[in-house]
Amino acid sequence: MTCLKHKIDLLDVENYECKYTLIEGDALSGKLESLSYEVKFETIDGGSKVTSTSYYHAKGDIELTEEEMAGGKDKAMGMFKVVEEYLIANPNIYA
Repeated sequence: MTCLKHKIDLLDVENYECKYTLIEGDALSGKLESLSYEVKFETIDGGSKVTSTSYYHAKGDIELTEEEMAGGKDKAMGMFKVVEEYLIANPNIYA
């Protein structure tokens, strides 16, 4: 496994928004130059909502299959669930 390297493109603390780019790591699978994410948190009816958008930047004229993109989405959701479970179990971390 290689080390992941990210670049923070935007960190808007007041609006709970973050944009970052993965520029090195296994998730790029040799087919991607980079993988960009936009994440926004909102408070709704006493709870919260998160919106996440991923942008795949392929190398040259390489095309990604639907299966490859779905696999990437599944991995990202798996990581999100791990973080969510940790934060729910440890509310003092972010309170």
